[in-house]
Amino acid sequence: MADQIRLIKKYPNRRLYDTQTSSYITLADVKELVLEHGSFQVVDAKTGEDLTRNILLQIILEEEAGGAPMFTSDLLSQMIRFYGNAMQGMMGKYLENNIKAFTDMQGKLQEQVRSVYGENATVSQDLWAQFLNFQGPAMQSMMGAYMEQSKKMYAQMQEQLDSQTRNLFSGFQFPNFGAGGFPGDKGEPPTSGGEPTEPSKK
Repeated sequence: MADQIRLIKKYPNRRLYDTQTSSYITLADVKELVLEHGSFQVVDAKTGEDLTRNILLQIILEEEAGGAPMFTSDLLSQMIRFYGNAMQGMMGKYLENNIKAFTDMQGKLQEQVRSVYGENATVSQDLWAQFLNFQGPAMQSMMGAYMEQSKKMYAQMQEQLDSQTRNLFSGFQFPNFGAGGFPGDKGEPPTSGGEPTEPSKK
């Protein structure tokens, strides 16, 4: 039987209550659950609203303020610019897939180290740093190529949409619409009554 999701309730006084242990816990305790790959959900004790993402973001903020931030100001600025952008969903999925690939890569390296040095061996920080230094340029190049491809794809989609829009409206007859385009595009604009003016007779 699969383990049930651990339910944590958040009260108005900002205290977190672990229903499994029937005790109050801290944000640091929730962080430990994350590190232990535990399944949990944080909900508002009054409304039942899911607050899991909010709590995870609080943990990230505390970690970032702890003196060894993972995200640079430039990276955070770039991420903010994607909010509301047409590629927001695509970028979120891309980051998620890359973090998963990064984690899988770390796990495989751990398995290789254990196969050579024994079950109790762990990947040292120096070994992992050397591996990342070797893989870094390749990963950076891959991400750069992906971003360039994504921008081209977005531009092509925009051009295709514009073309479809032009083709759609070209089948309708608008007043004073001819080879010159919409009224006012070329020549004199129509009068307020919509009828062309006749040249004055002298």
